[in-house]
Amino acid sequence: MKISELFGKGHPLFSFEVYPPKTEAGAATLQRTLAELTDLAPAFVSVTYGAAGSTRDRTVELVSRVQHEHGLLAMAHLTGIASGRAEMAALVARLVDAGIENLILLRGDPPAGVDNFVPPADSFAHASDLVAFIRQRYGDRLCLAGAGYPEGHPQCRDLALDMQHLATKVRAGVDFIITQIFFNNRFYFDFVARARAAGITVPIIPGIMPITDVAQIQRMTKMCGASVPAVLRAELERRRSDAVAVTQLGVAQATAQCVDLLLGGAPGVHFYTLNQSPATRMILTVLKARL
Repeated sequence: MKISELFGKGHPLFSFEVYPPKTEAGAATLQRTLAELTDLAPAFVSVTYGAAGSTRDRTVELVSRVQHEHGLLAMAHLTGIASGRAEMAALVARLVDAGIENLILLRGDPPAGVDNFVPPADSFAHASDLVAFIRQRYGDRLCLAGAGYPEGHPQCRDLALDMQHLATKVRAGVDFIITQIFFNNRFYFDFVARARAAGITVPIIPGIMPITDVAQIQRMTKMCGASVPAVLRAELERRRSDAVAVTQLGVAQATAQCVDLLLGGAPGVHFYTLNQSPATRMILTVLKARL
């Protein structure tokens, strides 16, 4: 089933992002997380790809396992910066042969710590190039998602220009958009309004990451260009040494965000789980009870 077929059914879509683990302990944690999150009946689960496709084979393996062993609709991340046309065509064919019909397409980043990274000559310089390439080969057989940046892409802080890039991506064939994390809903609602004004009509799902670790969220926001409101930042600093208190605040913050987003018309919520289930379970349990 294509994720695009799930919109407009009268109920919000709740979905999760996971990533391929690097260790046996991480694999065991992810297995428990998937089992626990399966009980919440997510609309779909996305599996990340890693910088420059560094987890390519593990992504294909995991996305297949999510769909066939756990019985969940799976979406694979693909990045274009490190793959040539032939390599990308072969990779997408592997996914299609495995029964995967949903892809989220990103430009991607060079591997961390590699200063002299040289992408293949026929790689995809922009996500829109990758979208057009796959859409041309597969037509409407696949559902293609793209990323949106409510506060602007970290490498393009000009919001008007960033919206032009998003519109190009949608014209190339994106069916829906998932946003980068944010902690002030005004950024999401303003982003949606600007997208609609630019003629973008596809669903825009907000991406939410429950805060459970102060240092971790500081690294994440620095990497993706998201900001943390001053009041929330101060409260997190006050609780920094108390992991339980940080998680309680993070869950309360994310729950309030989600309620406001859904009441404001968001078509669902995509949770960045970091392969952990407790915070997401608590939030989604509240949401399903209230909405």
